[in-house]
Amino acid sequence: MTKVLTTTLVLQQAERGTVDLDERVVTYLPEFKLATPAAAGQIRVRHLLNHTNGIDADLFFPDAQGREALPVFVEGLGQHCGVLFGAGEYGSYSNGGMIVAGRLLEVITGTSYHDLLTREVYAPAGMEDSCTSAEDAILRSTAVGHFPDPAGKGARRTGMFKLPDTWGPAGATPIGTIGDLLAFGRTHLAGGASPSGTRLLSAESTARMQTVSHDMATPNVPPIGLGWPLMPFGQTTVLAHSGASAGGVSLLAVVPEHGLVFAAFGNDPRAMTLHDQILLWLLRQHLKAEVPDLLPGTSPVTDLSPYVGTYRSNQLRVDVTAVDGQLEENMTYEPLDEVQERIFTKFAGGSTSAPPRRYVPIHKDLFAPAGMPLEAFNGYSRQLLVSYHGASDGHPDYRCAGGRMTRRQHAG
Repeated sequence: MTKVLTTTLVLQQAERGTVDLDERVVTYLPEFKLATPAAAGQIRVRHLLNHTNGIDADLFFPDAQGREALPVFVEGLGQHCGVLFGAGEYGSYSNGGMIVAGRLLEVITGTSYHDLLTREVYAPAGMEDSCTSAEDAILRSTAVGHFPDPAGKGARRTGMFKLPDTWGPAGATPIGTIGDLLAFGRTHLAGGASPSGTRLLSAESTARMQTVSHDMATPNVPPIGLGWPLMPFGQTTVLAHSGASAGGVSLLAVVPEHGLVFAAFGNDPRAMTLHDQILLWLLRQHLKAEVPDLLPGTSPVTDLSPYVGTYRSNQLRVDVTAVDGQLEENMTYEPLDEVQERIFTKFAGGSTSAPPRRYVPIHKDLFAPAGMPLEAFNGYSRQLLVSYHGASDGHPDYRCAGGRMTRRQHAG
């Protein structure tokens, strides 16, 4: 959920006139380059915040700490990371985009991201129990993540507390409490005014964050504002952002129509299913909101051959085959170097591979995990659906899962 904090910081600077959301990123950050020639120059600040920048860096983990961490990340982009698509063409959940936004903030303010977060968000929002480092967190009652034990013996503690500081603005900086998350959510519920009355953002900026900026027009990817995913539950829109730490999962949901904020954390990835159930209960039973089935039915897809192929993104390969009227996916992590492998392995709980997964067709270009009832996707779990986009030579150009794009690898 750090990405909503980062977006809030950028909107503050936009209000102060130090950054223009429609300006090119390289105007403020000349060192920003990508391995795809000329691609960086097409990306505007807005593209960083609404996940339409196309930066292919979702699994790029340089290992650096402190004030030099974000410069190290930006430098590494130019050497190792290209783009999946042109700026504004599609949406793909972008850790890299938010990290670039964090570095942009450091350059235009002359202040580290950690200090900006403390001064410009924590303090005015009244988030008194939040911090930005493991050194501070250890002085508090702090939960640590766990992973399911492969031997079936419950759960085992993570060996990693947080990702390197290079990922700070995307999800490796804020450490706080449920109470502080609720205070931040209430601030966005109240048009930018914190529970204490101190204003973080103008009502206009808060509304901009909550207004659709890009829509992939597929059930598994909600429309996106600036920072906030705008998840539709029937006629009710929920500003819902989840997050994953090493062995932990979190959710922050703001329901402007009903004046509700919900925050949750679980120190086992399986807790996300519980969070989803609670959110649906709050909407249906507590708020009496009508939440119709997201997928009321299916329609036959007789030819699966267009979807078959290999799809890639940063250090990830997905091989899709057709088996018995279903799609089967085999994911392979292909680390750039031993540093990437070490960090990814710790974050994933010691595993770099997953068993094959089967998907059944819902309708053209949309598939669901086999064995799950359609009503299972009414909540946040809709992101388990897989969609396909674009068309070249009779085949989709992209596969989208978890809001993230992988690009089809064409023969030759």
